[in-house]
Amino acid sequence: LAMLNHTEVSEFILLGLTDNQGLRHFFFISFLLLYLTSLLGNGAIVTMVISEPWLHTPMYFFLGNLSCLDIFYSAVTVPKMLTGFLFGHQSISFGGCLAQLHFFHFLGSTEAVLLATMAYDRYVAICNPLRYALVMSARTCLLLAVASWSIGFVHAMMHSVMTSQLSFCGHNHIHPFFCDIKPLLNLACSSTSLNTTLLNVVTTSIALGPFTLIVLSYLYIISFLFYKVRSQEERWKPFSTCASHLTIVALLYIPVLFNYTTPSSGSSPKRDVQVSLMYSAVTPALNPLIYTLRNQEVKSALKKMLGRKL
Repeated sequence: LAMLNHTEVSEFILLGLTDNQGLRHFFFISFLLLYLTSLLGNGAIVTMVISEPWLHTPMYFFLGNLSCLDIFYSAVTVPKMLTGFLFGHQSISFGGCLAQLHFFHFLGSTEAVLLATMAYDRYVAICNPLRYALVMSARTCLLLAVASWSIGFVHAMMHSVMTSQLSFCGHNHIHPFFCDIKPLLNLACSSTSLNTTLLNVVTTSIALGPFTLIVLSYLYIISFLFYKVRSQEERWKPFSTCASHLTIVALLYIPVLFNYTTPSSGSSPKRDVQVSLMYSAVTPALNPLIYTLRNQEVKSALKKMLGRKL
């Protein structure tokens, strides 16, 4: 009966990062620039991978997938955040909130699995170069990509369905700028023990599983290069193709491991915000830069593409 006295929450208010007017304008310009960088950079990589026949290799196929993910990923949270900087507190419907939560986790976990797939690709290329074309056939690459997207989708679906079952009746203010699981669980009136268990067990596995595979791939690559390859020069060449991938892994995983593997009760909201900003706005803008700066093939394809346009 006590529950009947409460009115069900039909929308949430996103509080945004700050109430300071000057800071909001500064943040608006900064994040708008990051967002445009992400769209242009990742858009250019997707276009290049599709239009240049000599980039039709497994490594670039996965890179194209990664860039696609990054375009969608930043679109889930950044536009809403930008309007928040301009107009203050933003309301979001219950359905909109669930959709944001779903896509944020769908794309984020897909990216984690995809990075593990890319590590496996580098492992085969460096440690089994003669069998590379056979092992990483077009069919295998397609299956690995579909598996990455499917795992991410199922994982997010589990969270959005579980969250939709909760009842919200009191506060409806979400801190800071988008609907994530932890802030929503803090607002729920019903029991969240099952949701918290799923978050701690499944989401931690989705983060740590691919991370373990990435570490194993690189341990194999490093030991192979040290034991099998004699000259220093020959060692560095294959490793330089991994440098971009490793940088992106570090950018994604350091904040994710910080955020989702700490117990919900012990994490500070301020750090959660910094971490969320890092992987929803900053990393998608940096990924294309990292790949273009470190990679000769991407650089020359970009020059060729721009030359055609000019």
